[in-house]
Amino acid sequence: MFDRRARVLCSPALDVLAGRLVRLGVRANLVTGSGWLVGVGACVAVSFRLWTLALTGWLLNRFLDGLDGAIARRQGATDFGAYLDVVADFSIYSGFIVALAIARPEARLASVVLLSAYYVSGVALLGGAALLDRRNVVRSDERGVRFMGGLAEGLETIIAYVFILLAPTLTVDVEWIFAAMVLVTAIQRLTYVHHALRDTPALDVSHSRPRTTTS
Repeated sequence: MFDRRARVLCSPALDVLAGRLVRLGVRANLVTGSGWLVGVGACVAVSFRLWTLALTGWLLNRFLDGLDGAIARRQGATDFGAYLDVVADFSIYSGFIVALAIARPEARLASVVLLSAYYVSGVALLGGAALLDRRNVVRSDERGVRFMGGLAEGLETIIAYVFILLAPTLTVDVEWIFAAMVLVTAIQRLTYVHHALRDTPALDVSHSRPRTTTS
């Protein structure tokens, strides 16, 4: 919900650091991979109830996630880099919830529901993005993979996980609330895609289909 504002606030500092790293030859995909490994470490720490260590790893993971984009913009973003970034994000988001289910058995039902909500929202996002790109619907930003806003985005995920790590006894309550937010986001994305497809004519691709020949 507030991702765009957060990017505007953080971009200047990230761009300065990205410029220095680019001069040192650091590649964006290396930062993405490093951030993913830090995120995995954070998930492992969650599963062992090492809350302070997990909080440090989670925040560092999110920082590196922002930094790799800033580096990519300077070096020239690639489709594979954008794809890798999405896979890294989704795997850590879900891995964190799996780790919570291990650490706090009473939260397992809420964790399953939240993971299901992630699944629905993720399909609504990526499936919708593919269809909107196919019809050349104008994007709202320059990111490699089209993102549609909603109630629960990246910043809200950061806040929810930080809250859990600071107050683990409230895990169940936070997961139920956040699952509801993610489902609302899925509905928002479905609605957006529905209106965008309705208002944008389908492209005539019949001329681009490969011809079949007989011999």
